[in-house]
Amino acid sequence: MTNSKQILASLLLIFGFSLQAKSADLEKSLQPTVASAQKIAADPKIVKAVKEANTANAAKYKDMNQDKWKALSIMDPIVKDFTKNEAAVVLKADKPANVTEMFLNAKDGSKVAFLAKTSGWIHVGKPKHDVPMTGKVWIGKIETDESTGLQQVQIAVPVLEDGKVIGTMVVGVDTGKL
Repeated sequence: MTNSKQILASLLLIFGFSLQAKSADLEKSLQPTVASAQKIAADPKIVKAVKEANTANAAKYKDMNQDKWKALSIMDPIVKDFTKNEAAVVLKADKPANVTEMFLNAKDGSKVAFLAKTSGWIHVGKPKHDVPMTGKVWIGKIETDESTGLQQVQIAVPVLEDGKVIGTMVVGVDTGKL
């Protein structure tokens, strides 16, 4: 029995180190994309759009919820507004080649702009929004994204105005392009 426990402990230790090494390698390979995302999030047009959404979204979209959001088609004028506004133009122009999705959130987690309709309306209460709202970069785990259907990892960075966090930007990175 002791021999079995030692073997199991050894396997867990090896497996654990293997996961840590892969996680460290993933984070290292994502650093250029993180830097790119931070640069995009600092664009004056992005900052302006998030700042404006922080005051306008609460009133303009007060009745929006997850069920209503999911029911909207990609052709709905509300959805189209988020893909055609000034911030969305910046996202499209500056999107790195390995990025599958990009979206901006106001401080309340509601949408500001995106490349394509997201699966969720609001991300407050989720690490991809809450961690960057503390000023830190968040890196998720590799998963199949619901809205794109691709194997990706999401990263999220804060949107800052004068050093203060006012919103977040989430970027989906195609793991096949790392």
